[in-house]
Amino acid sequence: MLTQEGKVCLSGISDLNNLKTGLSELLPVDVGDYISELPEEKRAIAFRLLSKDKATAVFEYMPPDVREDLIGSLHAGQVGQLLEGMRPDDRAELFDELPASVVRRLIQDLSPAERQATAMILGYPEGTAGRVMTTEYVRLRQGLTVAEAMSKIRLDDRDKETIYYAYVTDNNRKLCQVVSLRQLLFSLPEAKLQDVASDRVIKVHTDTSQEETAQVMKRYDLIAVPVVDREDRLVGIVTIDDMVDVMEEQATEDIQRMAGVTSGDESSLSLPLEKLRNRLPWLLGIMCLYIGASSSISPFQATIARLPVMAVIMPLFSNTGGTVGIQALTVTVRSLGVGDVTPADTLKILQRELIAGLGTALSLGTTMVLLSLIWTKPEERWVSVVAGTVMFINTLVAVTLGTLLPIGLKRLKLDPALISGPLVTTMLDTIGFILFLTLITISLNVLHLSA
Repeated sequence: MLTQEGKVCLSGISDLNNLKTGLSELLPVDVGDYISELPEEKRAIAFRLLSKDKATAVFEYMPPDVREDLIGSLHAGQVGQLLEGMRPDDRAELFDELPASVVRRLIQDLSPAERQATAMILGYPEGTAGRVMTTEYVRLRQGLTVAEAMSKIRLDDRDKETIYYAYVTDNNRKLCQVVSLRQLLFSLPEAKLQDVASDRVIKVHTDTSQEETAQVMKRYDLIAVPVVDREDRLVGIVTIDDMVDVMEEQATEDIQRMAGVTSGDESSLSLPLEKLRNRLPWLLGIMCLYIGASSSISPFQATIARLPVMAVIMPLFSNTGGTVGIQALTVTVRSLGVGDVTPADTLKILQRELIAGLGTALSLGTTMVLLSLIWTKPEERWVSVVAGTVMFINTLVAVTLGTLLPIGLKRLKLDPALISGPLVTTMLDTIGFILFLTLITISLNVLHLSA
C-alpha cells in the first residue's frame, strides 16, 4: 500500500524518467491513488508515463471524476486504447458515469466485438446482475476431454477475467455444467469433461437483483457465478470483486439514506453544491414535520405554564424515544439488506423486538420516574408517574415503528433504508409530546391534581 510518505516522495521527483521508473514499480491501485490526488494539470502528464497495459489497469482504479477529467485531457487515440483494453463490465460502469453525448462518441471508437459486449451490458436495467456481469469467461463445449479443455484454456482464455471456474454449454450456449480449475488439474487427461464437471450449477438470471446475487455468492462461497438469460443461455459471469463493490455501495447508500442524505453516494470530498443538494431537501422536509410537532404542542401552552417542570422533562422523550427507534430501524434494515430475514418473518421479528423492548421500556420508564422526582416539587410528584408511563409507552411504540416501517417498504418492493432516522425520530417526538401533554392536562383538569 502506498503511504502518504511514499506519495510525498514521488511528488518530489522532478525528473520524469525517474518518476516513470517509480510508478512502474507500484501496483496499479496505488498508482491510481497517487495520480488521482495530483493537481488536474499534472494528472495527464503522470498518466502518460505509464505503459499501455498498466495505464489501462490504473484507469480502472480511478474515481469517476478523475477518469472523466483524463478523457478530456488525453488525445482520442490514447482514449481509444484505454477503452478497448478495459473489461466490458468496467467499461459499462464508466459509461454510466459519463454524459450521454460523450458516451455516444466513445462507443463508436470501440471495435465491433467490444462495442457489442458493452452495449449488451448497458441494455440491462440498473441494479441487476446483467448490469455488473462481464462477458469474459471460460466456456467449454460438451464432449471435450480434460486434456482438450486444459489446452483450450491455455490457448484461448489466458486474458479472461477469471479462469477458476469453466462453464460447460451445449451448441446453443445453454448452461449445462460447471467445472473448477482444481477439478481439471487433478483429473486424468483422457477423462471426459462431462464426467468431471458438476451438474449442480448455481446461477442467477440477468434480471436478478445485485443484492440477491451477492447473497447467492455469499451463501455458496463462490468467487464467480454464471448469469443466464430467459432461455437459460450463458451470457456472462459476476465475479466476487464486482460484488464487493456492490455490497459497499449498497451499505453506503443505506447508511446515508437513513441519515437523510438523498443521493446515497456522497463522499467527504464531494463538492459543496452537491452536499447542499443531497442534504437540504431532507432537512427542509424534517423541518416541516417538526412544524407539525410544534403545532401539536401549541394547544397545551396553558398546561406548560402551570407546570414549568415539563420543559425539563420533555427533551428526554425526544432524545430517548428517537434513539430506541433508530436502534430497531438499523437492525431491521441491515437484516433485510443481507437477507437474514424477509417480510414473511414479520411476526417473529416483532415478537422478539417487543420482548427486548419491554425490558428497555421498564428500565427507561423507571429512570424517568426517578429523574422526575428530583426535578419536581413535592406537590407535583404525580408528574413523575405520568412521565414514566409515557416513557414506557413511547419506547414500545419506537420499537414497533422501527421494526414495521422498513418491513412495510420491503413488502412494497421499495428500499427499506428510505425510512430515515430523522423521520422516525420526528414521529416519535410528536407521539411522545402529545401523549405526555394530554395525560398531564387530563390529570390537572379532570382529576384536579395539584400544580
